[in-house]
Amino acid sequence: MIGLKVLQAGPMMTVQDMGRPGLLERGISQGGAADVLALSEGAALLRQDAGLAALEMGGLGGTFEATGTLRIALTGAPMLAALDGEALTWNASHLIEVGQKLVIGAARRGVYGYLHLGGGIESDSLLGSRAAHLTGGIGQAVQVGDVLPAGPDAGSETGLGLLAEDRFSGGSLRIVESFQTSLFPDAVLARFGETDFTRGGRANRMGVEMISDGEGFSAAGQLNILSEVIVPGDVQMTGDGKPFVLLRECQTTGGYPRIGTVLPCDLARVAQAGNGAALRFDWVTLEQGLEIQARYDAFVKSLPSRCTPLIRDPSDMADLLSYQLISGAVSAGADPFDIGENT
Repeated sequence: MIGLKVLQAGPMMTVQDMGRPGLLERGISQGGAADVLALSEGAALLRQDAGLAALEMGGLGGTFEATGTLRIALTGAPMLAALDGEALTWNASHLIEVGQKLVIGAARRGVYGYLHLGGGIESDSLLGSRAAHLTGGIGQAVQVGDVLPAGPDAGSETGLGLLAEDRFSGGSLRIVESFQTSLFPDAVLARFGETDFTRGGRANRMGVEMISDGEGFSAAGQLNILSEVIVPGDVQMTGDGKPFVLLRECQTTGGYPRIGTVLPCDLARVAQAGNGAALRFDWVTLEQGLEIQARYDAFVKSLPSRCTPLIRDPSDMADLLSYQLISGAVSAGADPFDIGENT
């Protein structure tokens, strides 16, 4: 079996893909990768489908041994990575030979890093997806001794790099009105858009806590709200008016009031925000939100064309002398324009 054997595993390591859409009526939220853009980036680097499963590593990676020759790509939150002790470029694709050991350390920025295999990770599929959904009781975390099997790999190209969109340090979150926005007074809505938040300590694949100074953000009659369908991106208020941005593994229904919904293209910025990262909500109209999302979708489709060959630094090339850097030698006193003198 060609793949990677897990020798060491971080505490939040799971196989993820695009999740299971369309199962809300069965009580199963979509789930899938916390940063779906990272899946598309890895697919672009390996020239394969973005729906293939990859390994999601929360905060810390692990150690892996190749059981065969295979291609990999590294995307998402930048982590220290080395192959048999030689540093590997992040946001790039590489070739691993059988027996080589890949070590991925802690995230330098952001939260979730991704390890992609050529052909994807061909683990067991359930309800149309290979994604682990731990809160829903589907699948389990990756453990030491597991083998991540690679699917059939139709590609062969490696050594590609990609300039990734920086979404690892917080920033602006575009938000549109939702069904319950009207329950919040105009003054509260305006103050919400003017408030500086930081990412709180209560965060996981279900949602992220937002911390701010001053009073909370309460809705009128919020104790009488009936449970309704919830989707990733909804900003839900707790009883004390503290906002939580819900992510892809959020619950399917809830009775807390929701002030609005963050655009899907900005959810990776929420998931990848480190503890204490600065975040801010910017209100946009539905029409503006659709236009912003359409531009983002076009950008994602263009990722394969944005991949370029890695440029090697000569100072890091142990085999530099094996390259023919000069094709010939000339006399210092020769006329450089005299072809006969230099051939």
